[in-house]
Amino acid sequence: MVTIILDLLSLCCALAVVLYVRSARHRQRFVRLLQADQSTHPEALTLAEGAFRKELHGAAVYGLLLLAVVLVNRLQVDNVIAVLGLLMLPALASAWWARSAVEEARIARNRYAMELRAEQALEQQNLAPKAWAARLAPEQVPDFSGFEIGRVYQAGSGLMAGDFFDVNRLGPSRVAAVIGDVSGHGIESSITAFQAKYLLRVFLRQFRDPAQAFEELNAQLATGDRNEEFISVCVVVFDTEAATLRYASAGHPAAFLFQEDSTKPLRSTGPLLMLDPEATYFSKEIPLFSGDLVVMYTDGLAEARASDQQFGESRIIRSVERDLNAAPDVLCKSLLDAAKDFAGGSINDDTAIMAIRRD
Repeated sequence: MVTIILDLLSLCCALAVVLYVRSARHRQRFVRLLQADQSTHPEALTLAEGAFRKELHGAAVYGLLLLAVVLVNRLQVDNVIAVLGLLMLPALASAWWARSAVEEARIARNRYAMELRAEQALEQQNLAPKAWAARLAPEQVPDFSGFEIGRVYQAGSGLMAGDFFDVNRLGPSRVAAVIGDVSGHGIESSITAFQAKYLLRVFLRQFRDPAQAFEELNAQLATGDRNEEFISVCVVVFDTEAATLRYASAGHPAAFLFQEDSTKPLRSTGPLLMLDPEATYFSKEIPLFSGDLVVMYTDGLAEARASDQQFGESRIIRSVERDLNAAPDVLCKSLLDAAKDFAGGSINDDTAIMAIRRD
C-alpha cells in the first residue's frame, strides 16, 4: 500500500516538474526579449525575472521531492529525514529571492493601478464622441407650441461629429432652427461645431436678422489660425406673430419650404463661414402659412452615392412629397432610409436632417 502511494506521489511530482519546466522556459524567453529591447521599462523586467524565478523554484522543489520519493521507495533508504533534507536547497533559494518579493509586490500593485487608470481613460475616450454628439445633435429637442419638429442624425465613419443642429426660442413669437456642418473630421472639427452652435444661439438673440448673426459669428471664428476649417450653416427664423419665415444660409445645401401649392428652395445667401472675416451675408423673408413645412439637412444626405450618382436635391424633394403629411419625425427617418437604400444600405458621411412644420 505504501509503495502504491509513493508511486502516485512520484507521478504527481514528475507531472509538476514537467509543467513548471515548460512554464519556466517560456518565461525565460520573455525575459530575454525584454532584455534585448532597449525601451523596456526596468519595472517590467523586474516582474518578468521574478516570475521566471518562481517557475524555476517550483520545478526545483518538485524535482527534488521526486528524487526523495524515488530514493525512499525504490532504494529503501532508511534515513528519510536525510533524504528530505534535499529540500533545504530550494528553501534557501526561496529565502534569498524573498528579499525582492516585497518590491515585486509593490511594482505589481503600482502596475495594476496604472492599468486601471488607463482603462478608465480609455473608457472616457470612447464615451467622448457620444457626449459631443449628444450636445451637437441631441436625441431630444424642445417642444414649441405651434410647431411640430422632427430630426434624425446618422453618424458617419469618423469618431467625432462635425454636423450639428439646434432649435431654440428667440422671443415669445420667434423660433430659430439651425443646421450646420464643419469641414473635416476629428476633435478639432467637433470643437468648432460646438463653438459655432452655442455662439450662434447668443448672436441670434442679439441680432434680429440671422444674416447679422452670421457676420458676427464669422468675424469671431475667422480670426483664428484654423485656415483649413470652414462651416456651412443654415438658419430659419419662424415668426408666428408676423406670419413670416426669415432665413440666411452660409454656403449650406439648399433647405426646402414645402407649401400647399409649391416647393421653394432656400439657397445660400452668403459664403461659407471662416473663409473671409469681412464676408457679408443677407437674409430673405417669405410669408409663413399654417401647414408649411421646412426640411433642412447636411451634405451627407444629398451626397449619398450610388456608383457615380448622388442622391441629390430632386430625390430629396420627391421623397418628402411622398410623405408630406407624415409626422416630421417619421418624414426625417423615411428621407434618411431613402438615401441609405439609394446608396446600397449605408451612408459614410455624418448626416443630420430636421423637419419643422407650422401648425
